[in-house]
Amino acid sequence: MAISRSQLVKELEPGLNALFGLEYKRYENQHAEIYTTESSDRAFEEEVMLSGFANADVKAEGQGIAYDDAQETYTARYTMETIALAFAITEEAIEDNLYDRLSSRYTKALARSMSNAKQVKAAAPLNNGLPGVAAASAFQTGDGKNLFATDHPTVSGTDVSNTLQTQADLNETSLEQAMIDIAAFTDERGLRVAAKGVKMIVPSANQFNAERLMKSQGRTATADNDINAINSMGMIPQGYRVNHFLTDADSFYIITDVPNGMKHFERTPLTTSMEGDFDTGNVRYKARERYVYGCSDYRGIYGVEGV
Repeated sequence: MAISRSQLVKELEPGLNALFGLEYKRYENQHAEIYTTESSDRAFEEEVMLSGFANADVKAEGQGIAYDDAQETYTARYTMETIALAFAITEEAIEDNLYDRLSSRYTKALARSMSNAKQVKAAAPLNNGLPGVAAASAFQTGDGKNLFATDHPTVSGTDVSNTLQTQADLNETSLEQAMIDIAAFTDERGLRVAAKGVKMIVPSANQFNAERLMKSQGRTATADNDINAINSMGMIPQGYRVNHFLTDADSFYIITDVPNGMKHFERTPLTTSMEGDFDTGNVRYKARERYVYGCSDYRGIYGVEGV
């Protein structure tokens, strides 16, 4: 249905002082703090986790060398989604508007809607990958587990955890335990991964806790004259970032330096177009893009949902 003059009564009358409601600022590109962006030229992308080899062993004198087999463990599949929105304006509404070009005003609103959708999509794996999310609605990795789980299976038989064993709010103890867990990551064959946390992502409600924990010289919430080890050791060198699309107010996430973690594939960048209809004179405006957000190696992120 096209936007008609009946929906724009005040804009057709003289004496109107201002139009408002479409000029809000917007949060843009917050996904860039979480994801590595790659281009794609197909309907889907697949990335396969390889197991590598087990720990090398001693070769006894005169004995044959031991052989090991590598194998594929799981596949991360990224299926492109098309995100689009359009609107139309009648020819009469365009002609009779007294204040400015309706098209320019509403195309800004269209861009804002597309931008918001992109950030909501980007936050969804974090929001829906927390341990407490039911499997039926959860974002899961290629191993069939929620993105943040204590029991990611490996070929070696030893589970890998990228969340706390017992969920906790963001504080000194929980953050330190998260860094300990990240340092304990192993690969598919049980070999230690030299992983480190590099950046923390928090919802807006948790930014004040993050500020105190990351920047205080002394320990928070204590009268002891102890240093803040997280700060003094530079444990999270890139600090923290606020993501306004995270839905769990007391959650927090640590981006690690493990490669091939959170990924964003862009199939078609944002494009806009317009056309007029000969019969009605209505003008239609459309915005469209194709992309997908997901995760290949869950070791690239650590997440806690709080309590």
